[in-house]
Amino acid sequence: MIQDIAPHVFHNEYTKKKPSEDSLFLFFNGQKILIKTPEVSEDAQNQPEEPGNPEIAYFTLSQIRSLLPSAAEYIECNSVFLFTIDTQDFFLFMQPQERQMPSHEEIAGFIMDKYSQSFDNGLATLHPLSVLRTGVPRHLAFAGITGHQLYLWYQSRRFCGKCGRPLRHSDKERMMYCEHCHHMEYPVLCPAVIVAVTHGDKLLLTKYEGRDYKRYALIAGFAEIGESIEETVRREVMEEVGLRVKNIRYYKSQPWSFSGTLLFGFFCDLDGDDTITLDTEELSVADWFTRDEIMDDGENVSLTREMMRVFKTSRP
Repeated sequence: MIQDIAPHVFHNEYTKKKPSEDSLFLFFNGQKILIKTPEVSEDAQNQPEEPGNPEIAYFTLSQIRSLLPSAAEYIECNSVFLFTIDTQDFFLFMQPQERQMPSHEEIAGFIMDKYSQSFDNGLATLHPLSVLRTGVPRHLAFAGITGHQLYLWYQSRRFCGKCGRPLRHSDKERMMYCEHCHHMEYPVLCPAVIVAVTHGDKLLLTKYEGRDYKRYALIAGFAEIGESIEETVRREVMEEVGLRVKNIRYYKSQPWSFSGTLLFGFFCDLDGDDTITLDTEELSVADWFTRDEIMDDGENVSLTREMMRVFKTSRP
């Protein structure tokens, strides 16, 4: 899955620190991420060549300094530490709230333009986040999507939700606080379930309605206030396909930063009638598939695909 980056090790404990010259900076513009080519990290060079696997590389502070010497100190002084992979630190530039200075998105545009002008064969491009599903090296793809989740959180936590005053960064933990009313904001995780409903030798597969993702998937949904995660499983299955389930069995979890979600995977058995009543606002298709009919498209980044593969090859 996307978080499986061994032998690399992800360290997400927050530390107040300043970037070094070789620290990597992540830049985003909405649902796009800034990636540079043709320079390829040593780890990416060691990856087996696979068609359709774009190479991921980000800018160091040293490279930013050479491209934007007049803005490098401004970027350095207004950076937020994100996390470390092995010994490599990752940072996010944050526009100061008190000054009308270039924003995160504008700085990304400046870097993109300068890099392309400075190197005849160089190119820095804003790619859709979907590039991280197949990009290599995998630990840099994971860094990109995890950084995007924090980028969105910081973007939406600029002002206090209670009194409207600017929020400040805590020096002790990953937290934003209001100096006026003392309100505190921590990163938000949205718990959700992925549910593999089984009926003997069959698995229930669905397709979402009105989404860009067109492949078959499993039942999924967010937990509601006041319910256990097992109750979420029962409710989501009933709401989306009108079926009852039993023997709910936890499989494993996955951080899914594409939607800011912590996913909990469950297998469960059909309880009673197998007639599907489709919620057409959520799903376009829902049907039972035997193990032989389940497709394996080789994707290995999501909990959904892994659970489909587990059912296809064994009895969970």
